Amino acid sequence: MPLKFVLRPNEKVIINGAVIGAGDRPGSFFLYNTANFLRGREVLKEEQIDSIEKKLYFVIQLVYIFPEDSNLNLQRFASILDETREARPDAAKTLDEIARLVEGRNYYRALKLCRKLFKADGGANTGEEDDTQTGDRMP
Repeated sequence: MPLKFVLRPNEKVIINGAVIGAGDRPGSFFLYNTANFLRGREVLKEEQIDSIEKKLYFVIQLVYIFPEDSNLNLQRFASILDETREARPDAAKTLDEIARLVEGRNYYRALKLCRKLFKADGGANTGEEDDTQTGDRMP
């Protein structure tokens, strides 16, 4: 069964590293095979990083969107995860789950869980709505 998603007017999505944009009207798209994708509202830009939680999110995002650089970015992830554990001992269980998801290559779910740390910290999120329709792997 394909995954259907709708892009709002002028919204962008990254699919397997390629940026695709909608025109002036909303558009429906279907993914029929496995693909890594993030909608524009889920993407955190480097200049938006103002907390350790966002730094962690950003590096997971890099691993997810650019698998060709995953070795380097997974090393960065391990280092930033350690920093986050020190800064947020209250989030130990969540960070353990994020680490487990990243180890299992379930990057989208790791990103989704990491976004919850933004809210718990009182900081702004990436601007997206909680969207359970998207996922890592397509059937």
